[in-house]
Amino acid sequence: MKILVLGPGAREHAIVLALLAEDAGHSIVCAPGNAGIAASGVDTVDLAFTDPVAVEKYVADRGFDLVIIGPEAPLVAGVADPLRAGGVPVFGPNADAAQLEGSKAFAKRIMDEAGVPTGRAAQVTSDSAAAVLDEFGAPYVVKADGLAAGKGVLVTEDRDAALAHVATWAPHGEVLVEEFLDGQEVSLFFFADGTDVVALTPAQDYKRIFDGDEGPNTGGMGAYSPLPWLPGGTEAFVEEIKQTVAIPTVRQLAAEGTPFIGLLYCGLIVTSKGVRVIEFNARFGDPETQVVLARLESPLSAYLLAAAQGELASLPAPTFSDEPAMIVVLASEGYPGDVATGREITGLDAAAAVTGVHLVHAATARTATDGWIATGGRVLGVVSRGQNFAEARARAYSAMNEIDLEGGQFRTDIAERVV
Repeated sequence: MKILVLGPGAREHAIVLALLAEDAGHSIVCAPGNAGIAASGVDTVDLAFTDPVAVEKYVADRGFDLVIIGPEAPLVAGVADPLRAGGVPVFGPNADAAQLEGSKAFAKRIMDEAGVPTGRAAQVTSDSAAAVLDEFGAPYVVKADGLAAGKGVLVTEDRDAALAHVATWAPHGEVLVEEFLDGQEVSLFFFADGTDVVALTPAQDYKRIFDGDEGPNTGGMGAYSPLPWLPGGTEAFVEEIKQTVAIPTVRQLAAEGTPFIGLLYCGLIVTSKGVRVIEFNARFGDPETQVVLARLESPLSAYLLAAAQGELASLPAPTFSDEPAMIVVLASEGYPGDVATGREITGLDAAAAVTGVHLVHAATARTATDGWIATGGRVLGVVSRGQNFAEARARAYSAMNEIDLEGGQFRTDIAERVV
């Protein structure tokens, strides 16, 4: 197939690598892509990928069998809408259905209508926040309603910090205070074609910047899959979430005339009272995608195209390797605040040469001498597989220790709990 992948990050790099691994002769273009994707041998194009008009023109001029929209911004901006209206197979929901991620208030309403288990939530303003926080009690959970690159959520025991978070985000849109839910978090993806869903395999990510889940939230500092501690085992857990969360959500959106076609990301928490939904995303999660696709044995393109064409029911469940996979993310100094960029990265070839390891790039660029520099907060990820988690961890950290970035930071406890 001739495939266009939209997006600039590590998630898109992982998608591209999975498509290349099919060895099916796909012609792949990534727009805008990044230096790591280009180094993988895929054409990258400088394109305003969040502009529906620019993307529609590019696709019309060149023709593609499938368009895969990676990040949330182009989905919420409506990039899928004119493409789908023009008959182009698109993996990614239209703007109205993408509000499942773009608006936490919209997502809560859909969950309420569909009977999906989730925590209580209330919209607040700077004036009403104090009373609502006191009603819900500590720990306080405050969420910016719109897209915030993983930084709009605050969980804290500090009431003043919670009020300050409301004050920071309220001028930019709605803010929600939510019930605190205690337990292990799980990320579970579903392919969706507007009517049917097909599950992938669960993963767990690490949002806090420092070891031991300390420090501020980030876009994600690591992940691992599978989750051997899931209650009832993976198969039973996935089926439960399919029946109680994914199908009701997709059917509710369809009933409202906003069919969801793409990747439904279910952010879950396993509490003492059962599984609850924390949030939905409308695209592959980063960095969980990197480990889920590292274990995927079925051809990714077949499921993406079937979802885009409303034909998921014709496919069997995808298969996954029994080998665990994990990713450790390397971030620049200062992340998730003001980051230092432009610094040299060395040791990438040595890291990639470690058995069972590959690298995915998020924010890198080539120098005039074919070296590498960091250009953003989350720079790259070391992805590993092994016969068991101990081997996967040893390989990942062996590779990470080959990489040098002044001021670079990474967590040392990814998947430690399962070892």
